[in-house]
Amino acid sequence: MGSWLEGGPSGEQGGRGARLGLPAQGPGAAAGLGRRAAALVVDWTVCLLMSATFFPATREGSLLERADSLVTLVIFAAENLLLVGLLGFTLGHRVLGLRVRTAGVGPEGPVADDGRAPGLMRGLVRTLLLCGVIPAVVWDADGRGLHDRAAGTAIVRR
Repeated sequence: MGSWLEGGPSGEQGGRGARLGLPAQGPGAAAGLGRRAAALVVDWTVCLLMSATFFPATREGSLLERADSLVTLVIFAAENLLLVGLLGFTLGHRVLGLRVRTAGVGPEGPVADDGRAPGLMRGLVRTLLLCGVIPAVVWDADGRGLHDRAAGTAIVRR
């Protein structure tokens, strides 16, 4: 018997996302690390450019050197909270064909995906933990970071 960090029973019953009722491949399958990381790079770059353009910390240097790191983080948090909470995806998710869905396991099995955005409360929990970095880089056997697990969400392919 293993812990949820090691994979446990869900890893033995069909791989990543199987316990959540996600398909193994195709639309609705758990998103891979490469796509999720690329989406994060897109989101952070856009937020960095917005920070440097509208709230520069200095007037010298290249555009990216002008960005204020705290302002960039605030813009990133606002983007994640509003877009994930209300639409179910960030700009990076959209570009890379991903979406955030409600996901979890209840007493009667996997929570069904109704296709709607997770909502602002799930978005808030997810965003606060995502900005804390550590929860986002620790996964469970279903391929979810701790931020997604705590919020009851999962990133899936569209």
